[in-house]
Amino acid sequence: MKWMIYGANGYTGELIARQAVEEGMAPVLAGRSAEAIERLGKELGCETRVFSLSFDQAKQELVDIDLVLHCAGPFADTSQPMVEACVASKTHYLDITGEIEVFEYIHSKKRVKLAQEAGVLLCSGVGFDVIPTDCVARKLKELMPDATNLALGFSAAAGISRGTMKTAIRGLGSSSAERKDGKLSPFPLGAKRRQIDFGRGKKTAIAIPWGDVSTAYYTTGVPNITTWVPVPPVYAYGARLLSWFSPILGSDAVQGKLLRYVDENVSGPDESERERSSTYVWGEATNGEGRKVIVRIKTASTYAFTVYGALEVVKRLIDSKPVIPGSFTPAMLFGSHFIEEIEGSSSFVVDEVRL
Repeated sequence: MKWMIYGANGYTGELIARQAVEEGMAPVLAGRSAEAIERLGKELGCETRVFSLSFDQAKQELVDIDLVLHCAGPFADTSQPMVEACVASKTHYLDITGEIEVFEYIHSKKRVKLAQEAGVLLCSGVGFDVIPTDCVARKLKELMPDATNLALGFSAAAGISRGTMKTAIRGLGSSSAERKDGKLSPFPLGAKRRQIDFGRGKKTAIAIPWGDVSTAYYTTGVPNITTWVPVPPVYAYGARLLSWFSPILGSDAVQGKLLRYVDENVSGPDESERERSSTYVWGEATNGEGRKVIVRIKTASTYAFTVYGALEVVKRLIDSKPVIPGSFTPAMLFGSHFIEEIEGSSSFVVDEVRL
């Protein structure tokens, strides 16, 4: 396959591009910034293309491309035109998002049907967070086929990139979300708190609107799903207070100032920070009888994992003949043990089963 990294000049896209070339792969590097893309392409010895995400232009640039790894966020803005161009040009589509609305779009009945008719595979979330928690969700479903509730989360220590920070800022004007009786259900950010041992002792955690509220549902069919991250106790209460100001924080004026601050001050964790950090992933399943199963696994740092995970998905699809068309999650494609096969990951630990 001839494949492309779109958004190769972004923080994560560049990390993936450099690792791909180091492993002997030859991606086409693409994006909207001509200077940055051409400079990176010259350094890595890769073909480059510069184009915006208008449907007509993207479709034209993808005619000879078999697979796109889309790394240009915010994905709520960029994924739809890229997906439409991929379906039109019969190009397989991957991305590294964690945004609920993107997953809901990818897995809508209309999108599934169009992908199948075009012979195209669509798979969002081939990095962190989604691969680890998606695999944990599938593992829990295997251990407890009659599960009615899933809770998923992770504890990460590494820093944050410019693109991820922008996505978080865009969410300040909205509520949190969970899957309830099979439907997405909003609730105030900070309203749900609990104590969770992600693998390093119990921590206060809050429920957040993370992508697994969507992906884990399509992977497992479990109707009730929440997603969690640890925060200092004062932040847990502060998040609830923050939700009261969401109309202000979501306004164009405030959003503009915050996004400009990110552009000027945020870069992302450096190599040493990525290498010395680990991420702890946790999941819990319960059934109607009150039985509970808990699964934990440790992975590489979030950005290192995204590099390893995304490239592993690309390599497997390149080697796969034929590729099954349709819309998938990572664990739907490769099973629960996929995470254990990615560099830096431990093995699953089933820590607790109790009545």
